[in-house]
Amino acid sequence: MLDSTHHWLGLEGRICVVTGAASGIGAAIARSLAQAGARVALLDRDTAGCEKVTAELRAQGADAISLTCDIASEASVNAAAARVQDELGACHALINNAGLLRSGGLADVSLDDWNSVLSINLTGYLLCARAFSKPMREAGLGSIVNVASISALFPQTGSGAYSASKAGVLLMSRQMAVEWGPQGIRSNAICPGMIRTALSARFYEEPGFEQKRAAVTANRRVGEPQDIADVALFLASPRSAYVNAAEIVVDGGMSSMLMDMVPRPGFNQSRPAAHA
Repeated sequence: MLDSTHHWLGLEGRICVVTGAASGIGAAIARSLAQAGARVALLDRDTAGCEKVTAELRAQGADAISLTCDIASEASVNAAAARVQDELGACHALINNAGLLRSGGLADVSLDDWNSVLSINLTGYLLCARAFSKPMREAGLGSIVNVASISALFPQTGSGAYSASKAGVLLMSRQMAVEWGPQGIRSNAICPGMIRTALSARFYEEPGFEQKRAAVTANRRVGEPQDIADVALFLASPRSAYVNAAEIVVDGGMSSMLMDMVPRPGFNQSRPAAHA
């Protein structure tokens, strides 16, 4: 079950919690943690999906549990935290990953949709951090990894509160680091960009779409959930012990491509993506 990195990472036996673990980035993070020898609690509102991933991990020999949890509900989060404590023990690392996107421009997005996105993407992260960091703070050791988005740095139009919520995650992550750092807690954020997930799967059905997306990255390819999981694994591990309040952009270099996208005859280095 353990991969060749498990000794280096030092995650064997560590109790790690992943929210939004039923699919996509969350599932990839849960799998990677289990492969590194961590004991993993998978949380999601999608009970069936979460149980499916958990069963897969257990079949491979991992110590994993599945919990139905609505992170927008303080009662639900606190109940999940209590079960993790009872069934696995004190949490060492929390990966805040659950997310919601509701479309709509700022002029007309409904207040219900706006509040729904904030309740999951921002308030939910706070509720989970407070509940799961309690044993970390008591032990004087722990890691919180907040999965934000490239949309926290660049406006994603037509997506309601999504960019605002993710921008809030970045500042809140730094505030956690400053407030809880003296108690041994590290808090860092990841900003994924151009990652193929269930939310974007239907876009890739359009002919040529993947090539267009790949072309605006320096890597000339679309990212996969595992690309984010690898970074989350490092941040959750003791190997990143002096990394705190950081924001790591994982977008294949997309955010540095602006000037190369501006037409400059004789200077542009951008080329169409190779087969992605």
